[in-house]
Amino acid sequence: MTNALISIILAYLIGSLSFAVIVSKLFGLPDPHSYGSGNPGATNVLRSGKKAAALLTLIGDAAKGWFALWLAQRYQAEFGLTEAVLACVAFAVFMGHIFPIFFKFKGGKGVATAAGILIAINLWLGLATLAVWIAVVAISRYSSLGALAASVFAPLFTFYLFGFTPYFFAALAMCAILIWRHQDNIAKLTNGTESRVGAKK
Repeated sequence: MTNALISIILAYLIGSLSFAVIVSKLFGLPDPHSYGSGNPGATNVLRSGKKAAALLTLIGDAAKGWFALWLAQRYQAEFGLTEAVLACVAFAVFMGHIFPIFFKFKGGKGVATAAGILIAINLWLGLATLAVWIAVVAISRYSSLGALAASVFAPLFTFYLFGFTPYFFAALAMCAILIWRHQDNIAKLTNGTESRVGAKK
């Protein structure tokens, strides 16, 4: 029980590392909360005009999702972690990104971190979900629309691969939260005011 709790707390703390804020400070850019959508994520950092900063943000946010779950998987047998605990670890790192303790609980929407988590669960699961996002964004140039489509397909892909397992329920919970976090984007998509990928602040 102690090992499980430590693993979940550690995952949350890893998730709380907001790479949009960290990378922006390294590049001397404004706080991502202060422009564009106000969301500390790669898409908003891209609006600063610094593609390298946006790419590093994307990689960092995805990597922390992957790393937190991979670390728990690596020590699963040694620390007696069940698959249910691993699913909780996945959800904890995701929630850390959304409500980061290090940044006044003002986090991103979780798309990149969720992608990293899915890759850690299963490479093909992650790639399939990523393919949905890429396809939708390539056609529409709306990152939010791609995220919404990917978030819907992720639990379906997870169920196809694993059935009704803890990972499926973790994916389903992340899907619900991703949709909730994109409520403003859904409204903007509906009325035609959503910003397209590459639009400057």
